[in-house]
Amino acid sequence: MLKVDHVSVKRGASVALKDVSFSLAAGKTLAVVGESGAGKSTLISAILGLLKPAQGSITWAGAPVRLCRPALVMQEPRSAFNPTLPLRHSVFEAVKARKLHVGDARLDRLCKGLELERDLLDRRPAAVSIGQAQRVGILRALIAAPSLVLFDEPLSALDAVTQKHTAKLIAQLQKEEGFAALIVTHDLGYAVAHADEIAVLKSGQIEEVSTPQDFAVAPKSAYCRVLRDAAIALGALEPAE
Repeated sequence: MLKVDHVSVKRGASVALKDVSFSLAAGKTLAVVGESGAGKSTLISAILGLLKPAQGSITWAGAPVRLCRPALVMQEPRSAFNPTLPLRHSVFEAVKARKLHVGDARLDRLCKGLELERDLLDRRPAAVSIGQAQRVGILRALIAAPSLVLFDEPLSALDAVTQKHTAKLIAQLQKEEGFAALIVTHDLGYAVAHADEIAVLKSGQIEEVSTPQDFAVAPKSAYCRVLRDAAIALGALEPAE
């Protein structure tokens, strides 16, 4: 289980996260939502160990998070890869660095699950579509069988049809692989449809943690009601009956 326990993180003189606490069990999905500047990217950096909390702790099953080999799926798919090398190089870079062995059977299964042809990995990033690049990014994240995957706006660079398709693929692979997923997203419709819980960040603090149904029907705080109503007005979320 991922446990974020009373974590505060400073960026310079300002506090980017303040007393943030939540937990995420294996096989479950937590969507972290909030406006730009709310602290979502800072949270991901802190979980990955790129930023050290000024207070509090972040653990996986009581041990440092790095031991569960967390993986990251980046927001802009092509920026995650070396533009001068075939995609295959980037996919297996972390595997080779950790001296892990990944057999053809696993690669084939993940490619099938993500609807990717293996020979696509021989192309450079510019030679594939944005949707294909994002799915290769997911492949790279999952290839070493991590216990925890962090998704940083995984659908924002995709068109509406590809968003829905990719969301379904992520959900199916999570069911098969059993990893915990923390998804940072602005898309409340995606969060409500696919998360087990939704955590709302506001100015670096947790405003509310709720089930998708509770968030969609009856958010507790005024701020969360504003977010919910804005999503309904934009057509990203269906109004509750």
